[in-house]
Amino acid sequence: MRSPEELTIAFREAGLKVTPQRQLLFRLLHNNCAHPTADALYSVATEQMPGISLRTVYQTLNDLTSMGEIQSIDVGTGSSRFDPNVSDHHHAVCDECGAVHDVYVNQAPEMRGLNGFAVADARIVYRGLCATCSELAQHR
Repeated sequence: MRSPEELTIAFREAGLKVTPQRQLLFRLLHNNCAHPTADALYSVATEQMPGISLRTVYQTLNDLTSMGEIQSIDVGTGSSRFDPNVSDHHHAVCDECGAVHDVYVNQAPEMRGLNGFAVADARIVYRGLCATCSELAQHR
């Protein structure tokens, strides 16, 4: 994801309104590796700007997704998560705490059974326990 300043320019060039609320969301998303939901972003944003609306959060996330600045991901937790990392990667989700982490695979796995199917994109979600929850489970 580009910097908040670059996003401001990109929004203006796309004919989109740039408001203080949107600029706050650009800052909250920049280098955010927590893969937040819209509700989580809204919660943090309202602490810094009490008048921000949930609709503004959703519209800004939708605009950023449409522009290719972030990706909306479904990791099976019920709500879409938003990832400012648009590079080619997968995700690991902790079944205990719900944390989502980026996973990079250096080599494509051998795939069988596609019978000529042309794969355009693949998203893999690994499920299990993160290091913290795994450690806690061992001490119970």
